[in-house]
This record gives sequence, C-alpha cells and structure tokens, in this order.
Amino acid sequence: MRTQICDRLGIEYPVVAFTPSEHVAAAVSRAGGLGVLGCVRFNDAGELDQVLDWMDSNTDGRPYGVDVVMPNRMPEEGNAADLSSHIPDEHRAFVERTLAELGVPELDSHPDGGAGVLGWLHSVARAHVDIALRHRISLIANALGSPPGDVIDAAHDAGVQVAALAGRASHARAHVDRGVDIVVAQGYEAGGHTGEIGSMVLLPEIVDEVGSEATVLAAGGIGSGRQIAAALALGADGVWMGSYWLTTTEYLITMSNSSTMQQALLAATSGDTVRTRIYSGKPARLLKTRWTEAWARPDAPSPLPMPLQNLLVGEAHARIAASRDPSVVAMPVGQIVGRMNAVRPVTEIMAELIAGFDEAADRLQATRVSPAR
Repeated sequence: MRTQICDRLGIEYPVVAFTPSEHVAAAVSRAGGLGVLGCVRFNDAGELDQVLDWMDSNTDGRPYGVDVVMPNRMPEEGNAADLSSHIPDEHRAFVERTLAELGVPELDSHPDGGAGVLGWLHSVARAHVDIALRHRISLIANALGSPPGDVIDAAHDAGVQVAALAGRASHARAHVDRGVDIVVAQGYEAGGHTGEIGSMVLLPEIVDEVGSEATVLAAGGIGSGRQIAAALALGADGVWMGSYWLTTTEYLITMSNSSTMQQALLAATSGDTVRTRIYSGKPARLLKTRWTEAWARPDAPSPLPMPLQNLLVGEAHARIAASRDPSVVAMPVGQIVGRMNAVRPVTEIMAELIAGFDEAADRLQATRVSPAR
C-alpha cells in the first residue's frame, strides 16, 4: 500500500489521520501514516506551542501535520465578548432550558469564562498557523476550504504542503487554482463539517476534475483496509480518516474525560448520526443523542452562523462532557461509527488496515481474467 503521496510527505502508508489528540497523531505518524493535529481546541496559543514541542519530540523524527479552521476571506470579528453580545436571549434561554430538561448539571467552575472554543475565529486560526510554521510540520490542512493566499504562500515558503477539504468538484477546482496541493474529497457520510454528496459519487468527480494537477485524498466512510482499497480504485492517492481514531486508547490520554463519549460511540450504529448546524453553525455530522434531538424539535431556535453558534453552545458542551451521560454526548462522528466497536491502540488499527488492504487487493487481482490466446 504505497502511492505517490508517501514520497511527497515522507510516510510509509497513504493514511492521513485527523485528530484533536496529539497522542493519537504522534502514534499514527510513528506507525507509518501522517498524524494531523486539529488545532481548533486550543484557545491559548502558548498551549498549542507546547503541544507541538511535544509532537516534535514524540514522533521519532517522522512527519506530522496540523489542521486549522480558517475562512478564505478575513471576516469582521471582535473578541469573544463582543461576538457574544450578538447571541439572542432566546437562544441562551433554550440552551439553559434544554440542559435542565436533559439533567445536565452546571460546572463546578468556569475556567474559560464560558467563551467556548475560540479556534473557530479567523484571528485565532491565524495565530495557530504562525505557531505551527515554527515547528517541523509537513502539512497544513484547512477544514473550511482554501486558506487565504498569504497563508498558502507562507506554508510553501516553509516547504509545507497545503490541504483543503472539498465537498464538490467545483470546490476542488477553486482550491487548486488558489495553490492548494492536496484536496481532501469529503463525502456526505463523513463526520464533522461535510457536504451533501456521497463518497462513491464525489471522489471520482474530484479526481477527474483535479487529479492531474493535485493529490486527492478520500474522506468519509473509511474504517477498513477494503475501504481504503475502494478509495484507491476510485482514483484517490490515499485516505483521510478522522472518526475512526476517536475510540483509540491514545485518545483517552489526551482527553481524559472522554470515556463517556467512547461508550456512546461504541454503542452506536451507522444509522445513529445526524447532519446539523447545531455544533458550529455550519452543517456537520454528529452522533445522534438526546441533545441533537432537542435541537430538532419544532420549538427549537434555528442555529446561529459560525462562530456565534459555537460560542452559544461552548459551555453546554463542557457541561455535557462533565455529566458522564452517554445519552447526551455532543460529538462529531461519521457513519463509520457502526464499525467502531472496541477501544484499541493505534498500532493495532494500522496493522488491521494494512492487512485488510492486502486481502482486498489480492481478491481483486484474483478476479482478473487472462486474455485468451
């Protein structure tokens, strides 16, 4: 299982793993893939700097990347307090009423002042990029499409590849025209921010559009070696996997309060997700729980645009995480959750992916018929 992206990024296998956990990202890189650390959870730039110092020292000299959330154009924004003033009282009241109905207790303390995750702000994402470029990263990925041109230029000047997610072939074309090196074709079934076209249709469309000019990775619905083989058969040069790493033992090291979340994911089937704007203000696939169902009721207000929605629900998410109740978990995850049935180390998952790919490749090879003589 080796493609051109392995040589481009200096990795052994064409498996790119997005994760908010530095322990997962480092383990994937050590195992021969490319771990990509999600930066959106870092409100404090100094904390990200320290974590990337740790990544530099714990990846055995192997490459790794970072993922930021940055719109292509600089929006008008103030600080978190200024933005919070634009959140309607009816939305705040609904959140408080819903948490009470769900039996979610208040936090003992408010270390972040209830501001939520500030990594959704453009200014914070730019600080993430500046810090990341001081470290030995190989890739910067942007979850909101093409980064601004100056960010792409700065990455290229540092010898860093730029990746962007795309939910349509037209998005992929725009990314490549702006200088993006790697397009992540993210299908409808993927977790987190995702579009409306399924991977089986989307991936070959994007490969046909930009595959001769850029590297294309497949994302969405990938949790086995045979699914990796299918992605490569459709023209991808590798895969981008996110959800599948949420039930790893390494994830718990970083997110020590995630055992409840993992319980909820282990019990879920592929039909237990929903695509909604309640997480960040943009369409994202989440685990279906009593929290998501409350937002689907007729009396629920419409989600606010990014970044206001995340500021609205930031403290609610912290309270939900602390409640230790799997039935109210607020977690992005893809439909592949139906295959996430055990908590396992990264090395075991990587070995299984490689073996499964080899089996699928052998099975396909066996179907080839020699031409008649």
